[in-house]
Amino acid sequence: MAPDPGVVAFVRAALPPAPARVLEVGAGRGELAAVLREAGYDVVAIDPAADGAPGVDPIALLDVAGDVRSFDAAVAVVSLHHVEPLAESCARLAAVVRPGGVLAIDEFDVGRFDERAAVWQMRQRAAAGMAHPDHETSWSADLRDHMHPVAEIRAALLPAFDLGEPVPGPYLYRWELHPALRAVEEALIAAGELPATGARLVGIRR
Repeated sequence: MAPDPGVVAFVRAALPPAPARVLEVGAGRGELAAVLREAGYDVVAIDPAADGAPGVDPIALLDVAGDVRSFDAAVAVVSLHHVEPLAESCARLAAVVRPGGVLAIDEFDVGRFDERAAVWQMRQRAAAGMAHPDHETSWSADLRDHMHPVAEIRAALLPAFDLGEPVPGPYLYRWELHPALRAVEEALIAAGELPATGARLVGIRR
């Protein structure tokens, strides 16, 4: 599956020119890494749950190999909210990115995921035959118990990175739903009927 075009555009706009050396944290099946490699970037993609994905090393951020200051940039797309232990992993990330290097983060902000978002998301999933809307409240609470909110991620990175404020935006449409729902979600956010559960940050290594 191709990565979300909006994610690719965000990452490409943040990164230095190719052939910069880039660490991708939480690369999944390696779709974004493949796009970046095709564009001329030298990408090291890691994900402890990679399970044989081509071009992705099955290791955690805390265990990433390489000398200090060996990467020109790092990218984390919907991955840092799962990283454990968070503080130590962020310190390792800081160690391998050179001073002046770029960090691009695209996240799901579980701290903004409220009952309105849970109801809407589960009803869209139910309409697509994936879940039943009666599960929405307990599902929302379970997410908040098992993910780092963006504020916590940002705090763990601030000792080493100059980070801008998170830029909120839509995210729920990317959660196994049809891309056409992005426009619906954006309209509901603009009307104040849904929270913006996506967040993007760009930082520079001090």
